[in-house]
Amino acid sequence: MGRSSEDHARVADTRRRWALASPALAIITLFSILPLLVVVVYSFLSPGDFGGVHWKLSFEGWFSVLFERDIFDDTVSLSDAHLTILTRSVVLSLATTVITLFLGVPTAWFIATRPQKQRAFWLLLITIPFWTNLLVRTIAVQEMIRSDGVFNRIMLGLGLIDEPIQMMFTNFALLVGMAYVFLPLMVLPVYSAIERFDFRLAEAGYDLYASRLYCLRRVILPMVRPGVIAGSILVFIPSLGAYVTPRIMGGGKSMMLGNLIEMQFGQGRNWPLGAALSLTLTALVLVALIWYSRLTGGGSRRD
Repeated sequence: MGRSSEDHARVADTRRRWALASPALAIITLFSILPLLVVVVYSFLSPGDFGGVHWKLSFEGWFSVLFERDIFDDTVSLSDAHLTILTRSVVLSLATTVITLFLGVPTAWFIATRPQKQRAFWLLLITIPFWTNLLVRTIAVQEMIRSDGVFNRIMLGLGLIDEPIQMMFTNFALLVGMAYVFLPLMVLPVYSAIERFDFRLAEAGYDLYASRLYCLRRVILPMVRPGVIAGSILVFIPSLGAYVTPRIMGGGKSMMLGNLIEMQFGQGRNWPLGAALSLTLTALVLVALIWYSRLTGGGSRRD
């Protein structure tokens, strides 16, 4: 009798949990899973004449991600344009992650070592960029590095250069723009990890005659490693799919994967190829997340 009552209570509790979770599950299904399924279906169809798709099974979209056919003799070769954009996207995302890491870790360390009352002020300065739209922030960076922008005017005024340096619409401009946009995403998780660090461990290392570099490598970095990994993932993933910053800072010369996807759904009118490229981007993000979960899981197991 008692066991039956416990089973009934357990079933009722399970139903109540599902009822409470059902609104969130419905939102995830409607706005995440179903659109993803539509993209998957579109990637296996034929492109329409003026956009859209023909409901005819085709693998041409996936084929065109990495290959192209010659319009004269129908020979197959690697798609240099797509491979270049894909490689540029990965390389620039990794470079952005490295730059924000080198800038973000010292910044987070500086904030975490301030007196308690001052930390809120410094964190406020880090989060202020989030108060404005991404487009506004990107245009602000553009005003700094364009040919008649602030940097060129200062260098011309100091006599360091004879003519403005062309920085816009280059990979350098993309790096500057994305590093500025995503730097707070690196600082905040690293700061959170450093704030929990017991600085007495570093002092103990110094007392045992460890050098600053050795103490950094063997004491400090292992303790703040989860924050560094989390910050790297938070920067790398949105950098990989960035659209606004490459569009403004790179123009049409330095496209990234997000711009290529938008072009296929817009000017290119090749929705199956755009869907296949979107799923390729999703796959790259999943690889990054799996790598992150293995790193953090491995660290917990060793602990």
